[in-house]
Amino acid sequence: MVKIAVVGGGAAGFFGAIACAEAFPKAQVRLFEAGRKPLAKVLISGGGRCNVTHSCFDPVQLVQHYPRGGRSLRGAFSRFQPTDTVQWFQQRGIALKTESDGRMFPVTDDSATIANGLMKALQSAGGELCTDARITAINRTDSETDSKFEIHLKRQPPWQCDRLLLATGSHPTGYALARKFGHTIASPVPSLFTFNVPDSDLRQLAGVAVDRAEVQILPPLDSSEKSQPNSKQAKLSTSKAKAKALKNALKQTGPVLMTHWGVSGPAVLKLSAWGARFLYDYGYRASLRINWCPDQSSEQVRAQILQMKDSSPKRAIASSTLFSLPRRLWRYLVERAGIRVADDGGDRWAHLSKQQLHRLVLELTQAEWAIAGKGAFKDEFVTCGGVSLKEVNFKTMESRLCPGLYFAGEILDIDGVTGGFNFQNAWTTGWIAGNSMGQ
Repeated sequence: MVKIAVVGGGAAGFFGAIACAEAFPKAQVRLFEAGRKPLAKVLISGGGRCNVTHSCFDPVQLVQHYPRGGRSLRGAFSRFQPTDTVQWFQQRGIALKTESDGRMFPVTDDSATIANGLMKALQSAGGELCTDARITAINRTDSETDSKFEIHLKRQPPWQCDRLLLATGSHPTGYALARKFGHTIASPVPSLFTFNVPDSDLRQLAGVAVDRAEVQILPPLDSSEKSQPNSKQAKLSTSKAKAKALKNALKQTGPVLMTHWGVSGPAVLKLSAWGARFLYDYGYRASLRINWCPDQSSEQVRAQILQMKDSSPKRAIASSTLFSLPRRLWRYLVERAGIRVADDGGDRWAHLSKQQLHRLVLELTQAEWAIAGKGAFKDEFVTCGGVSLKEVNFKTMESRLCPGLYFAGEILDIDGVTGGFNFQNAWTTGWIAGNSMGQ
């Protein structure tokens, strides 16, 4: 009998264990989870609703949502992608629904539906779940005829297996085990976070949202010694990221939300994912540029302002909201442009100078703020970094360095933007590993 151990009771671990137990019913599949309650991340994700996947069913389009790992996932998604995820859950009595932005949730809007479904599927397939199973070491035992892994646990006897799947997410234990078996680890850094902006006036706009704006990160406004990376490796990484930034590569368009600490919203979260290493190398000190009118050129913005000036010269500029911007945001940008805002209405359009016009166009199309740190995004807990993808065979998810060792999920150097893409990586890599380990 083939014995298979899966380490990590998260989405990837469960999916891998279930797939293996179903594909190879004669194999003994045992899932080890260090905590007392498995699937903790599944239960709290998506605000307690669990954003299972995204309604993007073309692998070519799907991989474009992964700042790191998209190229490696291209072939994997041709074998198991969101269509298969939807069918997998549907076959087990769990229906998913699609929201307007493409995110897919269980129709119950309860993440427990997904967690309970995975638990039931593992049990039905004959897999064994071991909770509170803290691993102290995993050793490779080689003989003339066979190679096995021996798993040592804190309060349980050792267990030998023929195949080992590491699906430990971003936990340091998984990285340490991967290193032990010869793997290279790309240094993990946070991905998917909000920006802290130390502008008290901007923070007064907390709760104000814009449906569509273009956000971009650039090297810090202050290029002093303190904002420069220290290590040689970081400098090299930063120089490459800086080059991309200057070519407008680090840019996203979408909804933006002002908060009590700075800015958030889908566009900012996606930008933080693509710029995760760039921002890390700069100590989360950078310049944030926002174009509040992304569908118009600077010339078009200028023309619309001049048209308002000609048609309504006596109106107060601060009360003449343009470009469908929220009133409070418009007033804030007008004041930043050096235009007087007062209880009596402030400056009128008739008195708008050429200098004020120029500054207002800049505030609307390329205003800049200093980023002074990162915030958290409560619905996602994602890092970029992990096991080098060159060292993994994505046809089977088996290590190219250590036969019998497999990987799935966030332990790999793969991360997606918000919207269900990180879970899809877990389902896909877990499914492929599970269908390969029993052979």
